[in-house]
Amino acid sequence: MDAILEGISLSFSFAALAAIIVGVILGQILGSIPGLTAAMAVALLVPFSFYFDPWIGIPMMLAMFKGSLFGSSIPAILLRTPGTPAAAATLIDGNPLAQRGKGGKALHTVLYASVFGDTFSDICLIFGASTLAAIAIRFGPSEYVILILFALLSLVSLNRGSPWKGVVAILGGVLLACVGLDPITGTERLTFGNPELFDGIGLIPMLIGFLAISEVFTQLEQPLKQLGERTVTFSTRREDNHLSGAERRALLPTLFRASAIGTVIGSLPGLGSTVAAFVAYNEARRTAKHPEEFGHGSLHGVAAPEAANNAVGGANLIPLLAFGIPGDVAAALILGALLIQGITPGPIAFRDNPVPIYAIFAAMLLANLVNYLIGIGFIPLAKRMVSVPKRLLFPGVLIFASAGAYAMRGSLFDVQLMFAFGLMGWLMAKLRFPTVLLLIGFILTPILERSGRQTLILVGSADGWLAFIASRPVLMILLGILGVLTLLILRQRIKMRYAAIPEEPTDSS
Repeated sequence: MDAILEGISLSFSFAALAAIIVGVILGQILGSIPGLTAAMAVALLVPFSFYFDPWIGIPMMLAMFKGSLFGSSIPAILLRTPGTPAAAATLIDGNPLAQRGKGGKALHTVLYASVFGDTFSDICLIFGASTLAAIAIRFGPSEYVILILFALLSLVSLNRGSPWKGVVAILGGVLLACVGLDPITGTERLTFGNPELFDGIGLIPMLIGFLAISEVFTQLEQPLKQLGERTVTFSTRREDNHLSGAERRALLPTLFRASAIGTVIGSLPGLGSTVAAFVAYNEARRTAKHPEEFGHGSLHGVAAPEAANNAVGGANLIPLLAFGIPGDVAAALILGALLIQGITPGPIAFRDNPVPIYAIFAAMLLANLVNYLIGIGFIPLAKRMVSVPKRLLFPGVLIFASAGAYAMRGSLFDVQLMFAFGLMGWLMAKLRFPTVLLLIGFILTPILERSGRQTLILVGSADGWLAFIASRPVLMILLGILGVLTLLILRQRIKMRYAAIPEEPTDSS
């Protein structure tokens, strides 16, 4: 208890508070620039963390990470330009709200859900790290395959458009994800001899191209008179620019569910916030009372991916602190900063360095409060920035998008890819193909392929499939759940098909 109280007192020192405030402000600004991911924002602070005490430098990095996750959703909602890949799920319902003049309400929903998901996962980290880490360590490649199949099945069940167009879009994402070197053998696939494609297609150029550049192309089709109008028009009604208490309470079940999904996925190394955001969005739509509102401006569709996305941040530290295994790139950067400070994550970290660890825990909860307070002041500023005419804003979007695509790998080829995907996204929108399904297929394919091939290797070393499955109780449970989910989806599709068939008129005579 003495170590806990000393850690809390350190987190409330002037230097720690100043570091948290600076980290949140920088994170929200950098996160709102498309292409600058949360991990890149954290990477900027790693060299400086050496000069600070661990209860100052580490919380500053975590505060920047939290602020950048919220900031990345601002351009996604207002400009249809996600600051990070995970924000692509937020714009599905966030951008339609902005188009209806309710951008302020959407931004307040994002801020509320971000802080809720962050706080939920931080509390789970503080009180349940050992338990969740024990569950996470039981997940192997085969369990990852089932989780990805869960996500793909959810997409199949929730796609309301033409089924064959949805399948074509997903397969297109799978095909694009296969470009590059084979992850097992190292042979070239679909590179056509171009060395720029050896590392595969970058996710950032693809996201910016499909979602932002395609929107610019769509806007260019408008008459010149409309290009002089404001980019985003905000309603003057107070209820369209704030989140009421009743709406906050109505979102709580969705937030708890999405935060739990984000915490579980975040505690599994390798999946990340993008997978968590889309899985949470699909689950929110599946369990919603009015699923038909999703895609047209549902507050639940905004809150679910944002809560899950932010819940991953704290959950990534669960395997890091419990076993020394970073969950994603941001956690790996924090691991490096901890090692620089002489703190070795793992089972003995709480024994050898209890005070800095508890100071970091307290600072994480404090950073959530600071993120909310600064975010409330940042929203009006963001609304002013997008109130300029379209003819002035969209050239700026092109410049920032090009900079974001170039910054990821320092390659002009990525900028060319971005414009190529922008044209492709514009054509898909014209033909009513769901671009979001293509993006999800692209994101999930590398994880599915790697885990699937590793599973085949493990099965080959075992005594067959039955023996392999019998030796993994978690896999057996997940397979059972997958089977039940498949039957429910088939039943739902059959009901939808029969509901769409009009009844034959009866002969009144």
